[in-house]
Amino acid sequence: MAQAALPDVEVNAARLAVSLREVTKVYDNGVMALGPFDLAVRKGEFVSLLGPSGCGKSTALRIMAGLAAPSAGRVQVAHHDGALPGQSIGFVFQEPTLMPWTSVRENVRLPLKLARVPAAESGQRVMEALTRVGLAEFAGSFPRELSGGMKMRVSLARALVTDPDILLMDEPFAALDEITRFRLNNDLLALWRNLKKTVVFVTHSVFESVYLSQRVIVMTQRPGRISAEIKIDAPEPRNEEFRTSAAYGEYCRNVSAALAPSYSGQALL
Repeated sequence: MAQAALPDVEVNAARLAVSLREVTKVYDNGVMALGPFDLAVRKGEFVSLLGPSGCGKSTALRIMAGLAAPSAGRVQVAHHDGALPGQSIGFVFQEPTLMPWTSVRENVRLPLKLARVPAAESGQRVMEALTRVGLAEFAGSFPRELSGGMKMRVSLARALVTDPDILLMDEPFAALDEITRFRLNNDLLALWRNLKKTVVFVTHSVFESVYLSQRVIVMTQRPGRISAEIKIDAPEPRNEEFRTSAAYGEYCRNVSAALAPSYSGQALL
């Protein structure tokens, strides 16, 4: 049975990809969205943040990415030698946010253009990223010609094209149908195993968090804090056999039980 516990933040700094200590976020209107929030993510780990809407999951992710500043606390993000500012992190948003007027190839190339990577090098890296997500043959297509799942693959390729150490993903599959979501879950796990990235994944889905993660971090209602950490000690590689196993069902029940207090007193719409 998975054990719930407060997250271990006392980890050797050399092994950490992301560290947040006593982080809070208060918006200009006085709303306290997050904190105090303490989280340590090891290099190469796959961690999911799970909690009710408005609990600060996306806020925590944006703080990790440097897209938002904490009101208090300390944030540390590891990066490899020679990485340009921002290149140690790839961010996949809930919506693909693709430029509709240009091709898949140019959408993926955008981060490299901003980093002034030479065209010859960027072209090769773009095709490598598209090959990884299974879209090499659609490099010349436009976003309007793609399905929802394919658009999200383009967004993932764009996040991977700079070869980041850390991949931050904010509910990237939430709007997709179940079959497409399952397929992309499998593809994401394969990329994680092969590329050995650190992944922090925000989701509302208990089932998705258990299937993907090594650890599920359960958050309280706003202001978001960590109420439980549940380790998913399942054998690799995970596949449909795991998804239909008794162990998977047990993990899902444990995570649901840990999540239930976060919804206590909330009106269901």
